[in-house]
Amino acid sequence: MVRVGRGPGEMKDFKVLREAMVKRQIEARGVREPRLLAALRTVPRHAFVPADLRSQAYRDEPLPIGEGQTISQPYIVAAMTEALALGPEDKVLEVGTGSGYQTAVLAELAAEVWTVEIIAALSLRAQSVLSGLGYRNIRFQVADGSAGWPEAGPFDAIMVTAAPADIPPRLREQLVPEGRMIIPVGVDRQDLVLLSRKEGGWREERLFSVRFVPLVERRPS
Repeated sequence: MVRVGRGPGEMKDFKVLREAMVKRQIEARGVREPRLLAALRTVPRHAFVPADLRSQAYRDEPLPIGEGQTISQPYIVAAMTEALALGPEDKVLEVGTGSGYQTAVLAELAAEVWTVEIIAALSLRAQSVLSGLGYRNIRFQVADGSAGWPEAGPFDAIMVTAAPADIPPRLREQLVPEGRMIIPVGVDRQDLVLLSRKEGGWREERLFSVRFVPLVERRPS
């Protein structure tokens, strides 16, 4: 296990802050799924933020993690995860590894997590933290996340943690029948969209307004 505090007292303090985060920021806003709440009480969010921001790790806000990226607000992590309705046998694609915090939450709930990050430095840092915490059901790739991970698909669920202007068609193609995708969509205005693959078509539900960093796509040379 990775050690992110100076001693037992500091680790206990983080546990208290994590419990308060779940009760006040997440349960109080209507998130009820028991396995998800247990995961949020388990994953040490402070392990995924820069050392100088660890005292702020359990606040109700996003935090910078370098490379122009952020770790999402705890409630947003919870709401997006709950919307996917993950089962313990599910295979999940995450587009945008970022800090690795959302990856860890997914790994607590699903059988396999395949996570793609275009910024190599972030992917390597997340791999180090997640490996140190003992996760063994995660696969990593440094690549353009808008293309997904076609050779590893199809997936039961896809989570996208950065906002494209429109839903990338290549991600739709990598969902199994009855698969679900949660994705922020838009430029000036963004909406969190839950996309479900149904027989003969798609069901699209806009949940609420959000603000994510743009999805970085690799441009053709």
